[in-house]
Amino acid sequence: MLSTMQDVPLTVTRILSHGMTIHGKSQVTTWTGEPEPQRRSFAEIGARAAQLAHALRDELGVTGDQRVATLMWNNAEHVEAYFAIPSMGAVLHTLNLRLAPEQLVWVVAHADDQVVIVNGSLLPLLAPLLPHLPSLRHVVVTGPGDRSVLDGAAPRVHEYEELLAGRPTAYDWPDLDERQAAAMCYTSGTTGDPKGVVYSHRSIYLHSMQVNMTESMGLTDKDTSLVVVPQFHVNAWGLPHATFMTGVNMLMPDRFLQPAPLAEMIESERPTHAAAVPTIWQGLLAEVTAHPRDLSSMARVTIGGAACPPSLMEAYDKLGVRLCHAWGMTETSPLGTMANPPAGLTAEEEWPYRVTQGRFPAGVEARLVGPGGEHLPWDGESAGELEVRGSWIAGAYYGGAGGEDLRPEDKFSEDGWLKTGDVGVISDEGFLTLTDRAKDVIKSGGEWISSVELENAIMAHPDVAEAAVVAVPDDKWGERPLATVVLKEGATADYAALKAFLARSVAKWQLPERWTIIPAVPKTSVGKFDKKVIRRQYADGELDVTRL
Repeated sequence: MLSTMQDVPLTVTRILSHGMTIHGKSQVTTWTGEPEPQRRSFAEIGARAAQLAHALRDELGVTGDQRVATLMWNNAEHVEAYFAIPSMGAVLHTLNLRLAPEQLVWVVAHADDQVVIVNGSLLPLLAPLLPHLPSLRHVVVTGPGDRSVLDGAAPRVHEYEELLAGRPTAYDWPDLDERQAAAMCYTSGTTGDPKGVVYSHRSIYLHSMQVNMTESMGLTDKDTSLVVVPQFHVNAWGLPHATFMTGVNMLMPDRFLQPAPLAEMIESERPTHAAAVPTIWQGLLAEVTAHPRDLSSMARVTIGGAACPPSLMEAYDKLGVRLCHAWGMTETSPLGTMANPPAGLTAEEEWPYRVTQGRFPAGVEARLVGPGGEHLPWDGESAGELEVRGSWIAGAYYGGAGGEDLRPEDKFSEDGWLKTGDVGVISDEGFLTLTDRAKDVIKSGGEWISSVELENAIMAHPDVAEAAVVAVPDDKWGERPLATVVLKEGATADYAALKAFLARSVAKWQLPERWTIIPAVPKTSVGKFDKKVIRRQYADGELDVTRL
């Protein structure tokens, strides 16, 4: 027996239409560094998205599922591209502007990008790459920047505003299969070449609905979200799509991602929510500690991309800003968990839940797999590799133009589950606690040491700004932890004091013997600790290591 329900495709186009009509007065505000930011309503975003679609089709020849790339900051024009490109049937490819040049060249070729829309301020990054990007036929430039660096470039160069000028503000959007490709992101490529993840219209729609659930971010049209997480990083964690569903206003920082301008825009624009990786909030905390600002509007922050030190949560609690842990990855769209404690608890009782990665929402199934392939119980103690599946979880990687999708054995199980590479435990209530990345676990004398646990404990010291712990070879134990520490400005804590502080919360056999002070922890293109760089520096003798 079949249902009597209508079969209406779940597409990005429907999100756009809903946002520009039902929530047409909601705004995308872009920080410009000028006295007055740029403000554009959802209705205006929709009209300009139609104009962009006309320009891409009529002027630039995008008539099918060609890939249209963006090399852009978070701003209104990028939001317009987010909706115009998938809605017309093409595929949005957001380029990670922090990838190494050779990796950018690789992903553009692998995706077979035909057009790139670029912010003028990023032209110095793009221009040297153009001779190595034969698939690109057109470069579209928006915003301030020196266009002369493109002189002699092979592709045709267009001005974004000139392309849109005079074109119709309505577009006859095609009827699309909801399983058709809408957007693609590449992983950050910390091991090997970046891997392409292709999101469907359906997966984006369903993911957007879950982002808006109260058990997730739970935002409404009364909220303004400061979207610091880059639009090239897993679709800005789904916020541009989710906000158009519910009318949440967006505050976009453009290229002004330093702590001082972020503090200024929070104080002046008064967002109620924000999203970014922990390093952003560590920098902002240092800024407002030195130069106090009013952050009182920002009641809640979604923090993910890396484990958030509990000490950072506590510091923001004192400012009236609640950090809420989330876990995800490029392959999970990215929402995988959110650390919203169960109802009816006191603040003290909530704390053990808040420091987990969170609970799995409807739409994400999870299991833990032991080293022998056995499935482990959800008892909060049995540690294994996390595997997930669901409606917005990748089932393969993009194989390239003309190639088949890839399902490497180390990334996907035989029965189709995504192997996340994260090691952790799950409680009987469904709360995930990650203890490490599988590649970062320290295997010492047959026992596992969590580098994340050590890092969080070290960063609780009042003199420590950041800390990263990696495994290094040891003749006796196989591997031992190396602690690399960034001290706060003016701090004088020595290694013995740090080790003594760590001994208060960590078993003696887990305490690092090797310590070094570094000016900054190396970061990946999306702000995570880049531990492979630290391991290489140690192997090459570049670190001044003290043994205690």
